[in-house]
Amino acid sequence: MRIIFTVSNDLNYDQRMIRICNTLIENDYEIKIIGSKFSDSQPLEKKKYHQKRLKLFFKKGFSFYFEYNLRLFFYLLFQKTDILCCIDLDTMLPVFLTSVLKRKIKVYDAHEYFSQQKEIITRPNIYRVWHFIERTLVPKFKKGYTVSEGIAKEFLKHYEVNYKIIRNVPLLKPLSHLNPKEKIILYQGSVNEGRGFEYLIPTMEKVNATLFIYGDGNFLNKANALVLENQLQNKVFFKGKFLPAEADKITQGAYIGINLVEPLGENQFLSLANKFFDYMHNAIPQVTMDFPEYKRINNEFEIALLINDLSVQSVAKSINLLLEDKELYFRLQQNCIKARETYNWENEEKKILEFYQQLVK
Repeated sequence: MRIIFTVSNDLNYDQRMIRICNTLIENDYEIKIIGSKFSDSQPLEKKKYHQKRLKLFFKKGFSFYFEYNLRLFFYLLFQKTDILCCIDLDTMLPVFLTSVLKRKIKVYDAHEYFSQQKEIITRPNIYRVWHFIERTLVPKFKKGYTVSEGIAKEFLKHYEVNYKIIRNVPLLKPLSHLNPKEKIILYQGSVNEGRGFEYLIPTMEKVNATLFIYGDGNFLNKANALVLENQLQNKVFFKGKFLPAEADKITQGAYIGINLVEPLGENQFLSLANKFFDYMHNAIPQVTMDFPEYKRINNEFEIALLINDLSVQSVAKSINLLLEDKELYFRLQQNCIKARETYNWENEEKKILEFYQQLVK
């Protein structure tokens, strides 16, 4: 059985898709994943499955999406496959058109509630385009899965599709050490709008620790400006993009993980960030949001301090509490070790295999 996955990002950095593709290729599916290639893209890392990057001139905005969707459509027309799976809304149109023309099975893997992201809902013209695509095409993708219970419920409510929940969790790996670490505060992931940097960076004035920011995104320049504005060059350091293979080493060197999200947009409110589980798997207590999905897991395994007031004061208070209260820190750390036995890819991959086995039948 041949499956083609389509993403709009650089294939080297998509941890969820690397896990999904590895699981399926190891269970006798023929897998190809298609992504983007830019002038500054690094060489593809070797994988067991097929990878293809479409070379693009534009890197962002409408021009990027138009160019990529056009190139992707014509590329897919000449590919042999049994199933086409689009990852998020930004590759849905060419997958839909190709599936209709070639009479192939189509699947939607919703990493996000795409039209409800802050960077979309705060731009009315852009929102109208993506929301039109979403409400027009998602109901036509009857088969699909997403990352959280909240997003699945919204899709069922608005689009009458009953999607499976497959969380984006890491593979279980041995914990190499749990000794006290240098007091490093870690943010890893996309440095994008809505991730709370306007509060996190000024917070470091009130915290006796160092902040490392790993990642890249549309807020990076503004985040750098915030560091200069608050004169925090000696406490806040930008470490750039990292490969999935480097994630565990980076996380294990931290003392506290940060996962802040502005409560603007249903996507932010209902998603489960990759970093939430990355911190858990490396037994790093974290400061995160008191949103339904995080609260549900934290009620089951207390692994984080939840905040419902995204402000410099509340972020600083939570970070300082973890820095100073060793008994609390140890309890959260031990709970992380328990939680990772439940929330791991070994459990989630059973669901992805069941989904595609039923699809084939």
